[in-house]
Amino acid sequence: MNEFYFNSLAWAWILFALLLVPFQILIPAPYGRHTRANWGLQVDNRLGWMLMEVISPIVFTFFFLQGSAEKTSGSWVLFALWTLHYVHRSLIFPWRTNTKGKKIPLLIVTSAVFFNMANGFLNGYYLGEMQAPTLFIDHPRFIVGGLVFLLGAALNFRADTHLLRLRKPGDTGYKIPYHPVFRRVSCPNHLGEIIEWTGFAIMAWNIAAVSFAVWTAANLIPRALNHHRWYKRQFEDYPEERRAVIPYIL
Repeated sequence: MNEFYFNSLAWAWILFALLLVPFQILIPAPYGRHTRANWGLQVDNRLGWMLMEVISPIVFTFFFLQGSAEKTSGSWVLFALWTLHYVHRSLIFPWRTNTKGKKIPLLIVTSAVFFNMANGFLNGYYLGEMQAPTLFIDHPRFIVGGLVFLLGAALNFRADTHLLRLRKPGDTGYKIPYHPVFRRVSCPNHLGEIIEWTGFAIMAWNIAAVSFAVWTAANLIPRALNHHRWYKRQFEDYPEERRAVIPYIL
């Protein structure tokens, strides 16, 4: 695929993400606390999560390794970060959750598989086939982006860990999180992931990585807004000073 067609595809993917934002705000994706039974066939939550997340590192790895571009130190670091993130999300994170017996609509799993395949292809193909051979780990932009990535990953992991610890074995309800990372926002886990992939885009400095950063924000900001509204409906004593995902702003 030549660069013009690839860039056109990536820009179309970005536009699609932005067009879906209002729909995702109005219609919360029906899984987790927003689960609804009228979305068709459902599968086990852990199994569904594993299936929809594991496809990303598989597709990404295939196109990265098949590509003919020179693999620099920076390319391999980006490959490692993407792979480690998704190995955790697909094979470790589902088993950290206390969601035994919970279901997720098969439609959501199928949609997420398509989403992860598209992002895995765009980023794996660009890094493997089109990335300029100047992507090195000692470049200032790469270092700054790496620090942003690690900051976001740490915030995401810490927030997720606190949420998981709120629910004891056998407990299926929800509680108000009071860890310091939740002081200003309802969803620091989503904020962390947005920061994480923004850092990745700074490191990679290409349209494919930017498209994934945009998609991450386009998915998780509406999700955070829906979570925030749910918390406020569910708990009369929910902290008023919290915003949904961006402290003091949103």
